[in-house]
Amino acid sequence: MSKSRSIDFTTLRSDLFAGIVVFLVALPLCLGIATASGVEPFAGLLSGIVGGLVVALLSGSHLSVSGPAAGLVVIVVSAIGTLGSFSAFLCAVLIAGALQVVFGLLRAGQLASFVPVPVIKGMLASIGLLLIVKQVPLAMGVGAPASSATLATPVGPVLLPALALAVVSVALLFVWETPRAKRFALVRAVPGPLAVVALGIGVTVLLDMVAPALGLPAGQRVALDSLGSFDALAGALALPDFTQLVDADVWRVALTLAVVASLETLLSLEAVEQMDPQRRRASPDRELKAQGIGNMVAGALGGLPITAVIVRSSANLNAGARTRLSAFVHGVLLLVSVFALTSVLNLIPLACLAAILIQTGYKLAKPQLIVAMMREGAERLIPFVATIVGVLATDLLIGIGIGIAASMLLAMRANLDDTFALAEHDDHYLLSFRKDASFLAKPMLMRCLARIPDHATVLIDAERADFVDRDIRETLDRFIADAPRRHIAVERMQWPRIDASARRRLPWARPASTT
Repeated sequence: MSKSRSIDFTTLRSDLFAGIVVFLVALPLCLGIATASGVEPFAGLLSGIVGGLVVALLSGSHLSVSGPAAGLVVIVVSAIGTLGSFSAFLCAVLIAGALQVVFGLLRAGQLASFVPVPVIKGMLASIGLLLIVKQVPLAMGVGAPASSATLATPVGPVLLPALALAVVSVALLFVWETPRAKRFALVRAVPGPLAVVALGIGVTVLLDMVAPALGLPAGQRVALDSLGSFDALAGALALPDFTQLVDADVWRVALTLAVVASLETLLSLEAVEQMDPQRRRASPDRELKAQGIGNMVAGALGGLPITAVIVRSSANLNAGARTRLSAFVHGVLLLVSVFALTSVLNLIPLACLAAILIQTGYKLAKPQLIVAMMREGAERLIPFVATIVGVLATDLLIGIGIGIAASMLLAMRANLDDTFALAEHDDHYLLSFRKDASFLAKPMLMRCLARIPDHATVLIDAERADFVDRDIRETLDRFIADAPRRHIAVERMQWPRIDASARRRLPWARPASTT
């Protein structure tokens, strides 16, 4: 009994520590994703809270952590612009959650495995590119009021302190992850995003005290309303506009959110399971239902859409988490921060949050990924590029569809190219079926038959085919029927199995003979 209690206490201690670490990673990400999405910072924190307090309890994953995802920023910005209001967008989040629950009930969790890897990598890379492009203006402080600290540029006034802080923050984030930096205990103990936020707060306070003229204006800092009670918290919640439930655009956005959020969740779940030392597996269908309920709650309260996120999940695992308690603890701490840390959070420069997301975007679209896809050949590169171009030119859902279509066409082409083989020796020809022959292989068959001259001897071998489409059979029927006129001798060897009625209807499927 004492041994069991000791194990429980050790697990509890590990989960509490991991929950604190995940909270420190999630806090700046929640604020940064909300700012990048063009909504109130509270919406990002609210999604993190729901991910910790709701999804963590319903999920079957021991280590996965859920919250607002950088990968959905592009969809959120586009959707709010299309729908015209945040309240209409919340309806889409609510519907997306319901669709995810339906996906889970229909056991659609395994469908993500059918999406080609190049398409998934292309989707993530395109999200990374869009994330960088959209965060650069914020990192530069574009649009800040003209002052002695701004520089006039073709894109508008650039706030030099914000630009300098963003550049230093991006550099710090990359340096923080190098093996040389990891030799220091401080670097190993403090997450990179937290270090950037601490740097930003320190610079903000220092400039306010020493050089107010160079200080960051209120519009370039986090603006989180002070919440002194749960009544104030209830007043800060945003409600969806339920009259928009009949809007077709709302449903289109909801479908996009449901598909992309589900894909990101399932990919994150698979990655975490592979990293888990105990190789514990969770039901993907249960995870979809948990995420769906979380998104329904987030949409109803005024939060951003939620997914399982690999950055926070990795931090959770690396911090020594053992159960879902760590994710729940991180949600509790996010809730506490809304009440206790508002004054500190409002000192965070938006440039620092933009730097965090720029680095996140770089990780999704790093040049090494493109080089790796090029080395893997055209069959992988073409769907990858098609997905990126499709997403950048249209939207995420259409771009994913374009990438899948490109993958299917390439797979069909590769599959059909080797259906038949025609070997030649003098005036003797061997036409071999190398695999099952569908109607799509008919053009290749016709090309092979066209190469056979008059007065030839042809041996047809279909031993390797278990199925031959009727179009293929009829094409061979016509060739065999025309063979006597062309003085062609045709010999059939082995044919695929077909039913008795088909044998009666197809003369050429009867026992082999020579024409």
